[in-house]
Amino acid sequence: MTDLTPEQQQALIARLTVLADDELLLSHRDAEWTGHAPILEEDIALANIAQDELGHAMGWLELRKTLDGSDPDGLAFRRGPEQFCNSALTELPKGDWAFTMVRQYLFDAYEALWQDAAKASAYTPLAQAAALALREERFHLQHTAAWVERLALGTPESERRTREALNAVWPYALGLFEPLDGEAAGIEVGLLPDPAALKPRWHTLVTAHLTRCGLTPPDAQPTARGTHTEHLAPLLSEFQGVNRQYAEMTTW
Repeated sequence: MTDLTPEQQQALIARLTVLADDELLLSHRDAEWTGHAPILEEDIALANIAQDELGHAMGWLELRKTLDGSDPDGLAFRRGPEQFCNSALTELPKGDWAFTMVRQYLFDAYEALWQDAAKASAYTPLAQAAALALREERFHLQHTAAWVERLALGTPESERRTREALNAVWPYALGLFEPLDGEAAGIEVGLLPDPAALKPRWHTLVTAHLTRCGLTPPDAQPTARGTHTEHLAPLLSEFQGVNRQYAEMTTW
């Protein structure tokens, strides 16, 4: 599909912005582990995942640019907290290793399913971008699923921390599937996957793995997307600091 109505274009822009915002912030949280991960090999692995997430974010923003001419760097570095559309899941502090791995696993499962569905988008640029990102996302999911299992079935201490992390992040993860305003215009013509259709698939996938690991998700209500925490503003201050400080400088 090449001829988009204004409503369909806005639906694509809204979803691309959400995708980018989630990955921008999560990449920053993962990068905070650089030099601090439990083992050297994992230090490198999580840094690579953070780099992938950042690359995906910029890919979504570049795709948005083709729709509305927006500046990807401007969107990443010069919006305030009130303008970000990310899930609160991605802005929460990195916590301990169990928290980081559980959050990343639940997010990776969501992303892998969304990107797999988006490969069939009637909007060819989105279908191509999703197929490219999915190749990396599958590795992320495999990696974090193994860590959840390792921690949950490890020592009593690692099991406790993993269980507490799951209880803490589960409501935020459920909120990933809340539809966006105006998104129906893109869903009904096959431009975008339907979050309502993906949620039961995600729930089945992650619950099966968590059960194998001896974990049970809590009974909780979703934390609505757009509900931000006190952690977002400090995160953006750090993430955007250098760009804002040298905003007037140009490269040769």
